[in-house]
Amino acid sequence: MTPLLHGQDLYRSFGQTPALQGATLSVTAGEIVAVMGPSGSGKSTLLHCLAGIFLPDRGEVWFDGQRLDQMSDTSRTRLRRTDFGFVFQFGQLVPELTVADNVAIPQLLGRVSRKRAYAQATSWLDRLGLGDLRGRRTGELSGGQAQRVAIARALVSQPRVLFADEPTGSLDSATGDKVMELLVVAARQENAAVVLVTHDARVARSADRTVSVHDGRVTQPADAQPAAARAAAARAAAAQPAAARAEGAR
Repeated sequence: MTPLLHGQDLYRSFGQTPALQGATLSVTAGEIVAVMGPSGSGKSTLLHCLAGIFLPDRGEVWFDGQRLDQMSDTSRTRLRRTDFGFVFQFGQLVPELTVADNVAIPQLLGRVSRKRAYAQATSWLDRLGLGDLRGRRTGELSGGQAQRVAIARALVSQPRVLFADEPTGSLDSATGDKVMELLVVAARQENAAVVLVTHDARVARSADRTVSVHDGRVTQPADAQPAAARAAAARAAAAQPAAARAEGAR
């Protein structure tokens, strides 16, 4: 199957410090790939290069048949707004704005009408069990609630790829498990590919496939569990109402 997203032989350094040294990774449409590795191994740098936030010093990044690394800054920014979604460790929400405001931001930046943007935001908040919090400021939320808002914001524009960088890193294990379940199920329902950076093997088990990054290079599967088994379990979970699962992620 032709990859939707592909980074080939990527090199990236920061000053004299190499972060990537020939990393290669492909992700197909709808696939969830966990990227594991110790701190400083280059896994977050790889994610940022695949998303067009960083440009590699050498190598190629392809998205849907286009050389992402050769696009202009404006084109890459537009792509991140329309085709990519992001969930980070601490949510990166705007605390002065309400929950609904935060989720509507990507749509408003994409010049969607205010009425439609807020309708779509409300729909996603309802799906993730947050409908009753839409008027609350995000600074008043628990960690689990804030990450669910971040997931809603990441998926509201129906991205083709979701980039998640340590999405449960600031949560306790029980809340993190619930948030990961919601993220994976929602992504599968939208048929979004996911690049999931984590150091937590529990989180990586949510993926179809796991790779490891060591010294800036990608090595193939770190997890021997068959991808098909994980994908089947996730698809079964996706059949359950998201709001019911969201109750535990508070």
